[in-house]
Amino acid sequence: MTLKSLFLSLGSMLTSSEAASLANQYGDLAIAQTREAPLEKWPSPSQNRYTIHLEHPEFTALCPRSGYPDFGTIVVDYCPSEWVVELKAFKLFINAFRNERISHEAVTNAILDRLWEELAPQGIRVIGDFTRRGGVKTVITVKKGDVSDFDAYQPNPL
Repeated sequence: MTLKSLFLSLGSMLTSSEAASLANQYGDLAIAQTREAPLEKWPSPSQNRYTIHLEHPEFTALCPRSGYPDFGTIVVDYCPSEWVVELKAFKLFINAFRNERISHEAVTNAILDRLWEELAPQGIRVIGDFTRRGGVKTVITVKKGDVSDFDAYQPNPL
């Protein structure tokens, strides 16, 4: 069942146009648009040096070799300069990889590169903490800029 059909099945709670609008806001259309469009960002509310920690525990992509799904948690720590990423935009950006055949290393670097380019933070670290496949645990860490403020990462034991 697609998200759109789920919303449409809610019947009297939502009109068809309201349900379709929600499905477009959060479903396939929103994810596809996020992949191509610039990320929504907001001005940083402070000139102080501070750290933002984001975790997306529902990451999925496809193994480039087998096509089977890979699962993991994407962790982003960054010290903003002028911009912060809007959280829904971040979620949709990460979800945009769900049907892409991409390696753990490539996706972790791609996430860092896009956030570095669009947010221009003082420093950023992206960690791809992937669930085991074939008994092998993979944790990829990519850093750029001044990352001295970031705490040590504790990998998910799964």
